[in-house]
Amino acid sequence: MVSWRVGEHGPAAPVSSRMPPAAVIRSLLVFDEKHPLYLPYRVAKRIAIGIVGGSVLVIGICMIVLPGPAFVVIPVGLGILGLEFAWARIWLKKAKAKAEEVARNFNQKNGNQKNGARPKGG
Repeated sequence: MVSWRVGEHGPAAPVSSRMPPAAVIRSLLVFDEKHPLYLPYRVAKRIAIGIVGGSVLVIGICMIVLPGPAFVVIPVGLGILGLEFAWARIWLKKAKAKAEEVARNFNQKNGNQKNGARPKGG
């Protein structure tokens, strides 16, 4: 059985009962600006990304004082928030630049030693 939807990609997009579930969901979730559910979809997506990314970011900030990998979790939270929010992308770029600067300074202080080789002292 095939049903047809008037929609976004031409006159109709087929949805078949023999299609894999992922393909059916993908075909039903393709919204363009003309679709009546486009605006609620965008708002719901923004809220979901804000909640998930904000939660990961707050957990990462808590890990600064609690045991845990804060310096891994905070960029992950900013990355999730960066999917929808420009301020998070800016913070993530600044954090990446700062981390690169710290790594560069660390390498310069330690004489760019590779493979963990240490100078022999006598």
